[in-house]
Amino acid sequence: MRVGRWTLLAATVTSASVWMSGCAQSDRSGAATPTGDVAAVSPALADYRDRIIEGELWDRPGLSARDRSVVTVAALIARNQTIDMPAQFGRALDNGVTPAELSEIITHLAFYAGWPNALAAVAAATPVFDERGVQAADLPSADDPPLPIDQAAEDRRRTGVDRDYGAVAPGVVGYTTDVLFTDLWLRPGLAPRDRSLVTVSALVAAGQVGQVTFHLGKAMDNGLTRDQASETLTQLAFYAGWPTVFSALPVFKDVVDNR
Repeated sequence: MRVGRWTLLAATVTSASVWMSGCAQSDRSGAATPTGDVAAVSPALADYRDRIIEGELWDRPGLSARDRSVVTVAALIARNQTIDMPAQFGRALDNGVTPAELSEIITHLAFYAGWPNALAAVAAATPVFDERGVQAADLPSADDPPLPIDQAAEDRRRTGVDRDYGAVAPGVVGYTTDVLFTDLWLRPGLAPRDRSLVTVSALVAAGQVGQVTFHLGKAMDNGLTRDQASETLTQLAFYAGWPTVFSALPVFKDVVDNR
């Protein structure tokens, strides 16, 4: 079943933008903002930002600046941390993420982080796209031809999920096959490796470690290396927090050790 209703995201931009406008007014009134004077509130925080995050983290080997932006954007959307979205969306575009890829990341995470989180990201991306002159014609359509499917792998996944959960939640199981794995995951707006990186990053950031084993294995099947997986966790430690990453570490270790 091909789902042709992706335009729901665009249809809700207006209402979501009203919410963002309210936030922007608060920002202009002097509330904490991404561009505010962090040092005026926390000199130590500003020092960590300048010395560690900007001075070290984003330049570490093992994961490109582009991929670090993909990880960071996914974490912000998964955690619905809208205050930093415009700055990080702009940084992602500067680091080589295309507007089409950023659009597709938001679409993908509607299903892995929830529709409201994706709508908040749409609102945050709207002024960024407007400023850079991004048009709808530059973005993936609802009906792009799908990528080829690995039918054997999909049959194995479907059989296992049907067996374990088909009687418990047939609606969830049906949409998992029809919308996620035979539609969303085949959209060509993101390379399979990048779609997996987005998914793993979002799952870790949201504390959904129960789903990481499958998706990290899929990510590595799609080309994510061990070093890149390691640096994904390093990036997420700063943008999702140390406890969240330490909760995911045993799962990452098991997946990597068993390959």
